[in-house]
Amino acid sequence: MNKAELIEAIANSADLSKAEAGRALDGMLEAITSALRQGETVSLVGFGSFVVKERAERQGRNPQTGDTITIKAAKIPSFKAGKALKDAVN
Repeated sequence: MNKAELIEAIANSADLSKAEAGRALDGMLEAITSALRQGETVSLVGFGSFVVKERAERQGRNPQTGDTITIKAAKIPSFKAGKALKDAVN
């Protein structure tokens, strides 16, 4: 399912126009992104949690030259599915 299909499904389910559903989806994504930038966790009961994880600095290899390089530490967004979502998929 792509974003357009998701917007259509939201519009049909919530009895909204596609434009309203699109704005609602964009607003939700913006709110989640903003919270993650501030280091917060976003938990949607029955769906899952969005969190920011710390990835440590590590050693890697340049595939062209074989030289060892240092890959900087990074903060990455992560999603952990909730129990209800896992049960729905299985």
